[in-house]
Amino acid sequence: MKLLKRVLLLLILVIGVVVYLNYPKLNIISGYAAKNVASGVYVAHRSAASMNQIDNNVPLVELAVTEVDESEQSASSTVYGLMKRTAVYRDGLGTVLINDDYDPSKLTIRPQRNQPSDTIPYPYGQAAPSDSIFPDVDMDQINKALAVAFAHPETQKTRTFLVLYKGHVLAEKYVDGFDQNTPILGWSMTKSVLATCFGVLQHQGKLNMDWPAPIAEWKDDERKDITLNHLLRMQSGLAWDEDYSGISDVTRMLFLDSDMTQAQRDKKAIAKPTEIWKYSSGTTNLLSGILRQQFRSHQEYLDFPYSALIDKIGMYSMVLEADIAGNYVGSSYAWASTRDWARFGQLYLNKGNWNGEQLFDPEWVDYITTPTIHSDGTYGAHFWLNAEGKYPDVPKDLFSCNGYQGQYVFMIPSKDLVVVRTGLAEEPDFDVNSILSNIVKALP
Repeated sequence: MKLLKRVLLLLILVIGVVVYLNYPKLNIISGYAAKNVASGVYVAHRSAASMNQIDNNVPLVELAVTEVDESEQSASSTVYGLMKRTAVYRDGLGTVLINDDYDPSKLTIRPQRNQPSDTIPYPYGQAAPSDSIFPDVDMDQINKALAVAFAHPETQKTRTFLVLYKGHVLAEKYVDGFDQNTPILGWSMTKSVLATCFGVLQHQGKLNMDWPAPIAEWKDDERKDITLNHLLRMQSGLAWDEDYSGISDVTRMLFLDSDMTQAQRDKKAIAKPTEIWKYSSGTTNLLSGILRQQFRSHQEYLDFPYSALIDKIGMYSMVLEADIAGNYVGSSYAWASTRDWARFGQLYLNKGNWNGEQLFDPEWVDYITTPTIHSDGTYGAHFWLNAEGKYPDVPKDLFSCNGYQGQYVFMIPSKDLVVVRTGLAEEPDFDVNSILSNIVKALP
């Protein structure tokens, strides 16, 4: 009996130490779980059960218990009954994790959307894709590549896949529970959308990428030399910790901050601009704040990405989620259907032209695909590159939008090709090089 009591006491002590050491992490875990379920239910229109059992079935997050309150359009999570976090839905702005700063009466405006219907076939309009036959395309090879992308569901975890060639759908496939209208969280693919807003403003003659970042706090120190170009290329030299395994700059920002544009703004310089390349979601959200500064009113800021870009190319399913302060979370939180993500890729193949209207300069594509020094040829300006052959069997002119868990929009101009893949696993479980190379081989 004494031995049993000692074992139980030791067990209690061990559990106590584990809880004590990990208690701060519970805030992040329950926050992630609540935010993910709320957005899945109210933005993507999926079931809470599906979000809990599949999307939140990842290490640590799986410990959270999440419940949905339909009357409040919210989701709340706890871990072992501790650290309750709640995310609420706001029509037009997506969901947000609330804290003591949250006051629903302070943010009542919503982005104004313009979504006219038309009879133009997809991707340039809202009608069904036209039937197209390309005799010089090996469709058997395309279909084999598509099958390979879904061949191992337990490890690859591919959900949706679409191949767009010369502006026509060659192939697409969806797992059960997903279809052509299901919004998918792009995670860091959102960065490329946010960056494109700067390309649009440049085309309109309102910005120049070589301008100093308009941050008042930087004017009297070494940060005054940081330009918009440095921020878009992740070469500002500012400190940042992009570690998702624990409490870090990025997890504090995404799951604790009310104003996500501030985290990177407050960081000190650890190097001069261009001396280092450092991937930072904080930088993108800082850019979202800079984007907001370009408009006289909050309403104009909320409207701009939709009126000048998203709705302009028919991405009607896209929702950009905002933080408590009303800033778009450009680092991580854009939802859109697979077909709409492919429209975005097609816009870049078209060098900014959509149905005869130029949304950004053709040279903008050259700019975002120019490799950033110290990135080993893998990064341009908020887009990923294949300039140094990361994917050895794929053309080097490939560039892409990449997101957590293997969200991809691949663009290969030399093949007039857009490939969209969404899922819950990335490399090496999902072999990008092999699958893309098989698609490329099928094309003339």
